[in-house]
Amino acid sequence: MMSSRVIFTSIVVLLAFLAASEGMSLRSLGVELHCRCIETESKRIGRHIKSVQLISANSHCENTEIIATLKKTGQEVCLDPNATWVKKVIIHMMANKKR
Repeated sequence: MMSSRVIFTSIVVLLAFLAASEGMSLRSLGVELHCRCIETESKRIGRHIKSVQLISANSHCENTEIIATLKKTGQEVCLDPNATWVKKVIIHMMANKKR
């Protein structure tokens, strides 16, 4: 009876370890398993932005995410995709890419 508990516990621990390592390996490949943006910034910070990353909605996150990296600190800030100034930044970025 005691050995069946040990075997069961060992299997549970092994499965938990495999699940955690699989999640880590996917994350190291750049696969996000959830939305990155919990809160978004809607006030203007345009002149402080170094770069912008646009992440389309996918199976892990139904929201389009816009993540700006700030010039001075390198901090990443999630931008509100519905803010007028953010839409203008995205249009400006797309225009620069076409050139």
